[in-house]
Amino acid sequence: MKTTFYFLLLITSFTFVSCENEDYEIYNVATPVTMSLSELRTSVKILPPQKINKSGKIYVYENFVFINDEEKGIHIIDNTIPTAPKKIAFLKIIGNTDIAVKDQMLFADSFTDLVVFDISNIRKIVEKNRLNDVFPNYTVFPSIDNNLPLQYDFKNVTSDKIIVDWTIKQEKRKPQDYDIQNGGIFYNSVSSESVTGKGGSLARFMVVEDYLYAVDNLKINIFNIQNLAAPTKIKEQIVGWGIETIFNRNDYLYLGSTNGMYIYDIKSLDNPVFTSRIAHINACDPVVVDEKYAYVTLRSGNLCGASESVLEIIDITNKKVPVKIKSYTMENPYGLGIKDQMLFVCDGTAGLKVFNKSDVLNLQTTNQFKNINPFDVIPLDDKLLLVGQNTLFQYKYVQNNIELMSTFSLDN
Repeated sequence: MKTTFYFLLLITSFTFVSCENEDYEIYNVATPVTMSLSELRTSVKILPPQKINKSGKIYVYENFVFINDEEKGIHIIDNTIPTAPKKIAFLKIIGNTDIAVKDQMLFADSFTDLVVFDISNIRKIVEKNRLNDVFPNYTVFPSIDNNLPLQYDFKNVTSDKIIVDWTIKQEKRKPQDYDIQNGGIFYNSVSSESVTGKGGSLARFMVVEDYLYAVDNLKINIFNIQNLAAPTKIKEQIVGWGIETIFNRNDYLYLGSTNGMYIYDIKSLDNPVFTSRIAHINACDPVVVDEKYAYVTLRSGNLCGASESVLEIIDITNKKVPVKIKSYTMENPYGLGIKDQMLFVCDGTAGLKVFNKSDVLNLQTTNQFKNINPFDVIPLDDKLLLVGQNTLFQYKYVQNNIELMSTFSLDN
C-alpha cells in the first residue's frame, strides 16, 4: 500500500512539473514608458547649442544644416562657412524624427503631432502651430537583444497618455494568443519664389509646391500648406505595411517600404494615384531616383528582416512596370544619394562608397572612405553633406570624385 502511495505521489509530481513546463515559458515582457499628452504638447523649447545624444537624419535649408537627435529634437548649424560650421541652437521636440522647410517655416513631427515653427529669425524661433493626432498610426517598437518571444503589459496606458518608449524584462508566463508579426504596437491618439529645403534618402517628409507629404508605417498623410502657418490635413491614403521613406522626382513619389518600392503619380497634387509596386526581400529600404533608374539599398539585421544587404538598380522608364535589372552586395547600407554620374552609398562599417553610375550594369567604385560609419547623405550642387557617428562631414566635388572638406563633431 505504501509503495502504491509513493508511486502515485511520483506520478502526480511528474504530472505537475510537466504541466508547469508545458504551460509556462520565458518571455520578453515589454512595458510601455508613457508621457501625458499635455506634457508632450507643452514640451517644445528653444535652447542654446547642446551635445548630441544620437545623430539621425540630416536636412539642409539655405545656409543652415538641421540634424535630428533621435526623438529629442533638432540641432541647428550655421554652415555659411562650410570649413567652419557653428552650432547655433537646439530645438527640443520630443518624439521628433523628421522635418521639412518651406519659405522659412519648419514642419516637424512630435510623435502623433505636427508642429510648425517660424525660423525667419533662426536665433528667435517661434512655435506657430501644432496639429494634434495627425499621425495616429505612429508606431513605437520595443527593442530586444535576443530571440525570446514577446508579450506586452499595458497596465499603465490610459487615453490621456502616449507611449514614448519601452522597458524590457524577462519573465516566466503562460503563452498568450498574440500576433506580434509586426513587431510593434499602434498607438491611436484620442512672396518671392518659393524656397524649400532638402532632405536625404531616409526622409519621411517631402514638400512639393503647396503640399507636405508625410509617410508613416501604413499611409501617405497629405497636408495643404498654402497657408504655411496653418497647414490643414486633407487626406490619408493607405499604401501598405512598413512604409519607411519618400522621394520625389518630377510628377512622382517613390516610397520605400520593408517589402517593396511604390510609385505614385502626383500630377494632381492633392490626390496621389497608385502607379505600380515592385517587391523585394523584407529589408529596410531607402530609395533615390534619376531619370531612368531607382537606386534602392536593402539592409539586413535588426527589425529589417533580410539576411543579406544589397544595392538594387530598378529600371523605371515605364513607371507602370518597374523592372529590377541589377543587384550589388553591400555590407550594411543606410542612406544614399546621386549627383550627376556619382552614386553615394552610406554602407555602415564599410564607410562611404562612391560609384560612377554611367553604366548601372557595371558600377565602378571611384572612392571609399572607410574610417567613418555614415548614416545619411545629401548631395548638393556645390558639396556633399553626410552625417554619421555624431559627426557632420562635408566633401567637395572634384571632377567625378569627392574630397573631404571638413569634419564637425556634434558631441561638443
